[in-house]
Amino acid sequence: GKVAIVTGSTSGIGLGIARELARLGADIVLNGFGDPGEIEKICSGIEREDGVRVAYDGADMSDGEAVRGMIAATIENFGRLDILVNNAGIQFTAPVEAFPPAKWKAILDINLSAAFHGIASAVPQMKKQRWGRIVNIASTHGLVASTHKAAYVAAKHGLVGLTKVVGLETAGSGVTCN
Repeated sequence: GKVAIVTGSTSGIGLGIARELARLGADIVLNGFGDPGEIEKICSGIEREDGVRVAYDGADMSDGEAVRGMIAATIENFGRLDILVNNAGIQFTAPVEAFPPAKWKAILDINLSAAFHGIASAVPQMKKQRWGRIVNIASTHGLVASTHKAAYVAAKHGLVGLTKVVGLETAGSGVTCN
């Protein structure tokens, strides 16, 4: 009976999370890249298998306004938003001195700023409902570093910090962030 958005959910871990939430009875908003025909097959398959509503929102996670628009559209179309899983992420590796600035920006935008924009837009609705769950996927790189992954490690460390701040700010409201 819940409504969930899972970013980066047209394949991989995100799709696995979305499928499990649907199996448990949540309506799902998928987000990510891919062939439109394949995405439609995924949506209709989940609807058929689990008897839940499934929508697709192709919001570009590197665009904060698009992320905020996805949250607003979900609330408008489903009447609520209960679960936000910030899973979308990209990777690029190079030594720090050779790391392209455009790659740095893209990784920070998608792996960290998208979660910020989604959370900032979702929290008011979740507080109003007095219930919400925010799950941020950080990987082990939220805690440790690896060579040639400056942007990814920085973004994932930032995501862990953002998670802690939101957890503190929503304590006692019925909203959790982990």
